Amino acid sequence: MAVKRFKPWFKRAEEEEDGGGDMTALKSLALNNVPVKMGQTLCICSRGSITIDNKKYYFVQKLDEGGFSYVDLVEGAKDGRFYALKKILCHDREGRQEAQTEMEMHQIFNHPNILSIVAHTFVDRGGKTEAWLLLPYIGKGSLWSVLEKLRDKGSLMSEKQILQIFRGICSGLKAMHEKGYAHRDLKPTNVLLDEDDRPLLMDLGSMNRARIEVRGTREAMTIQDWAAQRCTISYRAPELFNVESHCIIDERTDIWSLGCVLYCMMMLEGPYDMVFQKGDSVALAVQNPVTIPQSCSYSGSLKMLLSSIMMSNPQERPNIHWVLDQVQDLQSCSPNTQTNMV
Repeated sequence: MAVKRFKPWFKRAEEEEDGGGDMTALKSLALNNVPVKMGQTLCICSRGSITIDNKKYYFVQKLDEGGFSYVDLVEGAKDGRFYALKKILCHDREGRQEAQTEMEMHQIFNHPNILSIVAHTFVDRGGKTEAWLLLPYIGKGSLWSVLEKLRDKGSLMSEKQILQIFRGICSGLKAMHEKGYAHRDLKPTNVLLDEDDRPLLMDLGSMNRARIEVRGTREAMTIQDWAAQRCTISYRAPELFNVESHCIIDERTDIWSLGCVLYCMMMLEGPYDMVFQKGDSVALAVQNPVTIPQSCSYSGSLKMLLSSIMMSNPQERPNIHWVLDQVQDLQSCSPNTQTNMV
């Protein structure tokens, strides 16, 4: 079986900021490029195998590779199903703790719009530790990969489809916020879509407690540095660029990112993607109200929702319950203004 060239889907924000992966946040999740389907018989000779929780899985092919983690497509020896095996390199104790946190975040949530975890373990290989996360294989790929295809065809996503997908994203985010957590790195490449367009929030490695009280300049700088490493720059909330010495950072950072995702679904690129690509200051750009192009052909109600979400001042930003209520209202009355589908 020919192995295609796959695009990264899990590189961290620090790679984007140091120039090593300028386009990482804008690349598609490449799982949908795998030339196999669930349940399809594969003929691969001499496949390597791994065992997790006393279950054997056969290596199929590599899906992705980045600076600190890589992903393989594997097939269950007994069930014949395909899985994505994410392997995180743990260089030190802190790295191991971060991987442990990601595993725990997956286990906390049992929600149809949050990617589940099938199994996990730590493996020592050549004196180094790897965290293995066995995840469901979602063949269609990421929201970003779907938007890329639409852009290539010169099409747009219908308003009906936008609302359907966006509602699922909001539902997953609501489950996180209700348990007191924030995703902190919500973006189109971190949203998978199944064959029914059900969104699944993934890459929970940046998640932490939703409410963080900042007490002093040192704590502010610590959080600011953390955000620079873990929160993708063009989807990062304004309050994370210059953290005040005495403030509270809460789950409304996700609401800002959610607005960026909605904008991307409407315009096929994030509101600050071009700012970042040009090398201009995203930190400065996010201080101004988001501009919706006049060419945007979606309903006034959807545009108003977008503007309401993307408020630079977090105190003026709504919570996820309000956003979800608005989306549900729009679904009940919004016309399907665009009919071009994927």
